[in-house]
Amino acid sequence: MAATSLLPKSIPYFLTNPHSLPSTTTTTSKLSFLNPPHDQPQCCTKRPNLQTVHLKKKRNPWLDPFDDGIDPDMEYGTLFTDGKQDEDTRPPDNPDNPYGFLKFPKAFNVEIAGLALKVRGDVRRCCCMVAGGVYENLLFFPTIQLIKDRYPGVQVDVVASPRGKQTYEMNKNVRWADAYDLDDDFPEPRVYTDFVGILKNRYYDMVLSTKLAGIGHASFIFMTSAEQKASYVYPNVNSAGAGLFLSETFTAETTNLSDGGYHMYNQMVDWLGKPFRSVPRQPLPPLKYSLSKKIKEVVEAKYRNAGAERGKYVVIHGIESDSQASMQSRGDTDSLLPLRVWAKIAKGIRDLKPVFVIPHERERENVEDIVGYDASIVFITTPAQLAALINDSAGLIATNTAAIQLATAREKPSIGLFCSEEKAKIFVPDAEEKRCTIIASKTGKLIDIDVEAVKNAIKFVNVSLALV
Repeated sequence: MAATSLLPKSIPYFLTNPHSLPSTTTTTSKLSFLNPPHDQPQCCTKRPNLQTVHLKKKRNPWLDPFDDGIDPDMEYGTLFTDGKQDEDTRPPDNPDNPYGFLKFPKAFNVEIAGLALKVRGDVRRCCCMVAGGVYENLLFFPTIQLIKDRYPGVQVDVVASPRGKQTYEMNKNVRWADAYDLDDDFPEPRVYTDFVGILKNRYYDMVLSTKLAGIGHASFIFMTSAEQKASYVYPNVNSAGAGLFLSETFTAETTNLSDGGYHMYNQMVDWLGKPFRSVPRQPLPPLKYSLSKKIKEVVEAKYRNAGAERGKYVVIHGIESDSQASMQSRGDTDSLLPLRVWAKIAKGIRDLKPVFVIPHERERENVEDIVGYDASIVFITTPAQLAALINDSAGLIATNTAAIQLATAREKPSIGLFCSEEKAKIFVPDAEEKRCTIIASKTGKLIDIDVEAVKNAIKFVNVSLALV
């Protein structure tokens, strides 16, 4: 009993008001191809009795085994507990103030913490730890937008790998992006302790992590001193003890979260967007990104030097290479095609110039030897430059890389080459609505893709004429 009393007491922030919630609530979202209709996650199914579901669900049993949930007789409705949080306004700067460096940020009060921060569970600062590379960080963009919509005025920071950090050049919702390798199981102690101090000194209200946590990573999140700590945990014994340091856990279906495809973060999204008293369920927005004028100018100079013109070329992405700039999904080892296959596909393109994207300069010589010395070759390693190249093109032909997601986000005509139909449905749901044509291998291996089927699917000529 003495050991139990030492455990931290959980504070239920997201409570349900039985008097303010409607009796029936329905949710509309994109159809997930991960599970059959009878096995859909709660975020994609109707909720005829949402109040009962929330009353029965216990919080983290690791924190308080005697916490049976909220009190159904508790009354809510005061000024500090209803609705979403208010966005803080910054007072106007005084030009006559001689102390120009004393410019406090929004929501900063030296002595007083807002009552709504405790009672309503407001989130003023949020840190997202996103594991993986470019692909995984790009698919986390809708979740960041959901956080911005759910908590008005929130400041979102991101911790990602050096490769994943490059992705947030296209996201205006992120304040700071820090490079830290979350997948390193044995980090250097100096770097580890220094980064814990950096996160702790920022006073985050919420920390989210997509890295599968064991007791080591869970304690790393715990040391940030955030009020709400949520993370994915291992689906096996490696998760033992992790729930003791976290306020919310999501058990992954497999040891590789990227196997979930486009909806790999559906459990976290369901928890972030859940209804809260008078606030309805927050829907997940589609994938969107922004491009700066400077990036567009740099990329335009690159493809013009390669002999291409705006709107009159087709981007080819997914050349087989050992470079880390391939922008593959984690664990998907069969998502690149050799140059000899791409050369056959490029011969089927008429009236448009194929532009080959290489992830390393050493691949330029190989392209010239196999395709020809007059081939248009563009060397691109960052996702923002690749997005700008796709944005100015007439269309895209790519394998399962980040390029296919960048094209579908802007509804550019694209052809996606996948090793199987199942993987195509997982990574590109609703492909027809996104103007994406799926070509899948019949043998389960990408190398056996039907080249003639790809040539027949190339219909960029009409698009180019319309642009002209």
